[in-house]
Amino acid sequence: MVNHLFDGLFANPDLAKSLAHLPDGRWYTYQDALDVSARIANVLVDLDVKPGDRVAVQVPKSIEAVMVYLACVRAGAVFLPLNTAYTPSEVEYFLSDAGASLFICDPANAEDLESVAAQNNAKLETLGVFVNEEMSAGSFSDKGLAASPQFENVSRGADDLAAILYTSGTTGRSKGAMLSHDNLLSNSKTLVNLWQFTSDDVLLHALPIFHTHGLFVAINVSLMSGASMIFLPGFSNDAIIEHMPKATSMMGVPTFYTRLLGDDRFTRELADHMRLFISGSAPLLAETHVEFETRTGKRILERYGMTETNMNTSNPYDGERKAGTVGFPLPGVNLRICEATTGKELPNGEVGSIEVKGDNVFSGYWKMPEKTAEEFREDGFFITGDLGIIDEDGYVSIVGRGKDLIISGGYNIYPKEVELLLDEQAGVLESAVVGVPHPDFGESVVGVLVAQSGELDCDAILNNIKDKIARFKQPRLLVVVDELPRNTMGKVQKNVLRDTYKDTFSN
Repeated sequence: MVNHLFDGLFANPDLAKSLAHLPDGRWYTYQDALDVSARIANVLVDLDVKPGDRVAVQVPKSIEAVMVYLACVRAGAVFLPLNTAYTPSEVEYFLSDAGASLFICDPANAEDLESVAAQNNAKLETLGVFVNEEMSAGSFSDKGLAASPQFENVSRGADDLAAILYTSGTTGRSKGAMLSHDNLLSNSKTLVNLWQFTSDDVLLHALPIFHTHGLFVAINVSLMSGASMIFLPGFSNDAIIEHMPKATSMMGVPTFYTRLLGDDRFTRELADHMRLFISGSAPLLAETHVEFETRTGKRILERYGMTETNMNTSNPYDGERKAGTVGFPLPGVNLRICEATTGKELPNGEVGSIEVKGDNVFSGYWKMPEKTAEEFREDGFFITGDLGIIDEDGYVSIVGRGKDLIISGGYNIYPKEVELLLDEQAGVLESAVVGVPHPDFGESVVGVLVAQSGELDCDAILNNIKDKIARFKQPRLLVVVDELPRNTMGKVQKNVLRDTYKDTFSN
């Protein structure tokens, strides 16, 4: 049977070749990937997961977690990865909204999440990180070990749903972006060709695998090209510097590169053999771009994507990689700059709303037909909410975000979600949340509060919200003011707040 995405990713693999070098010293071959993903697909079927069912996964990064993704594809299920920092109250929303039939979590969190799964009629299984043959890595892992390594893939077409990735919205309610088999496969094909990935590549993989960058870009590109990965549990200078001599390429967020540049061990000699450094998920400062080239002689390739569209643009592999830009629209991707309210296309050199159209663009938001309709033009272009400009040479630059999105360390944070939580705190009249420059994370969160009366205990407020929202979303600073700046229409002027506190983390 034809399974559009899986067949495309595993078109002509060298089954004996290493897919991933793991932290425990194991080498995982392409044959291992076929066998283990088949075992897990059989477990999914045994647990009564049917084609189209949503499988929510919140587990530590591991090669087995990647196999769960592939197994969902093979079984026709819809993969729903969740940030490992999400709290039980946040997870409850995702399970409820998606109607997940199965929830796979970290064994260490099972006790806290058992009731959440039960309340939403989701079967609960656990999957941890493999340690050794004598220790269980969780109930789901145990079932996989006992299952057959043979599985007949469920037939899935190009337009069938492969994954749902939740992205926060300005209303505070997270939206599930529906990604089809062809959304993922077409984008991977384009990136393999554009970035010239081959079976000779060894990718340094230190990204998380619960969002587009680490999962659908890094892993899908590796699989499709037959490349290998050095599969690290996370980023650390020590690990990257240790393994770089064995790698040819690396994908990272700007934080990775700023931290490497702060380490004297990261030298021109260490990076000299590397074919490609790619950066995304957050803006790369032009100064970082220049400093990296000065140190290594290599120019970072910056690209632009988002949850709803995968990758949209990229600086060229061959040709000038302009600092401060995200390059050209990818082959097959139409990108235009428009006047936000009218949708009128603007000429090069003018700032406007970035809109995109192509096989990479999602079909809409899960169970939100009205919101989906709002975000698409009649001619099929998706309104990204980002503000951009195209220069005289055709390079795209991102100049702002119309929806006030904050990107900290590569993670998306929407202020409204944090503001709703701050507004609930005793003594708080209102709040405004903005992102301000941070030398390590790109941006960090600052919360500006107005008290109902008297004084506010900011430390107590931060303590009250720490278990209600993921750590990366929590403000690094709370400031109390007499009133928020507003325009004549009564709208809070967040640009004024960003300017006021722009130097907060500069020292």
